Amino acid sequence: MPDYFFGIDVSKGHSNFVMLDSSKRCVEDDFQLDDTFDGHQKLYSILSEFCVRHPKANIFAAVESTGGYENNWFDVLAKFQAHLPIRAARLNPCGVYNNSKAGLDRNITDKISAENVAKYIIEHPEKVRYQLQDPLAPLRKQWGFIKMLKKQKTQLLNQLESNLYTANPEILAYCKNSTPTWVFNLLQRYPTASKLAKARNSSVSLIPYVTPQKAKKLVETAKQSVASATDETTSQIIKATVQQIRQLSKVIDAQTKAMTGKCSIPEVELLKTFIGIGDDSAVGLILEISSIKRFKKAKHLASFFGLHPVYKKSGDGSWGFHMSKKGRTVPRQILYMVAMVAIQSNPLIREIYEKHTEKGMEKKAALGVCMHKIIRIIYGMLKHNKAFDPEIDRKNREKRNSQDEKKVGLDKSRRYQAYDPKAPISTVPVF
Repeated sequence: MPDYFFGIDVSKGHSNFVMLDSSKRCVEDDFQLDDTFDGHQKLYSILSEFCVRHPKANIFAAVESTGGYENNWFDVLAKFQAHLPIRAARLNPCGVYNNSKAGLDRNITDKISAENVAKYIIEHPEKVRYQLQDPLAPLRKQWGFIKMLKKQKTQLLNQLESNLYTANPEILAYCKNSTPTWVFNLLQRYPTASKLAKARNSSVSLIPYVTPQKAKKLVETAKQSVASATDETTSQIIKATVQQIRQLSKVIDAQTKAMTGKCSIPEVELLKTFIGIGDDSAVGLILEISSIKRFKKAKHLASFFGLHPVYKKSGDGSWGFHMSKKGRTVPRQILYMVAMVAIQSNPLIREIYEKHTEKGMEKKAALGVCMHKIIRIIYGMLKHNKAFDPEIDRKNREKRNSQDEKKVGLDKSRRYQAYDPKAPISTVPVF
């Protein structure tokens, strides 16, 4: 794999960049970028394009320690490691200076300074200490572990449902959205309908959140159950499954609490200001987004989540715009749950949801609109480092609507000259 060396000369407010190969030949001409969001985003774009041209490249980047002016660039390079084959290091400026002095450089410019940084990491690899991993790697590992546990829990819940369908089917009526705690307690004592039918109402009502009226109803329903499985083996399997589900739930809660407790990422706290995003969702979104500077516009982030509309037409003549659902499903699943919560608790999102459903849009389609709106809000929050403020979104919508009104009746192809009814064989457009 070819190695390339990325030298960065940091100045106040901007930096110069140059890329050399292992023979110290320039493979990317000197360029300068501002220390701003757009500058960082452009750097990601340039490095991404370079990696496309050199698919097997390893990039070694370095900045000099300049009293803190290099922190922003070093931090963004570290975040890029999650998506690009790049390693970043801080250098002692004294070492770079002495190395360039030994090279008998007469002139010093920003371009030459950047080259000197690149030459130093080529000539003295033993003195360079790279940050070898993504700073979010420990958090990403714990997040992956929690997702694995949740997947196992889902599998067990599906297995429990399958067994209950033949052993205690009437209980499933209480588990439509989720399985409440009292159902688990009930199943550990009376796993099958045959056992529940023999129970006393007073004994069943001792289970927390089971009232005497509910206990009576449960027992009476069990006596009339259509359950076909009454054997002891099924009973033991249901008990063991419930026990495993409860144990996994405890581990998931403990791991989630530990993850959010150790997480000190400012972006996570920023996202949590949006009503509908909790600790778990905020961490998941940041791990998926990594650095907002990877995305030039909000629509690019929406495309990354697979939320952008695509036109589809089938052979039977049906057509229309649908959510693309391209890309990874995990970030879209996170956003789906955020949207579900936001519709109930966030006035802004609920207003958008009700506006579209009242117009006749299907609920799932309206939910997709809300997901798209939320991801655009998230983009703005992270880009401008501002907490959620619904007034900002309302002002942006009013501004956009006023701009759209001005555009009504305009034909892009006639932007340089309006239609002239006196022109020969000319047709005035009807709007």
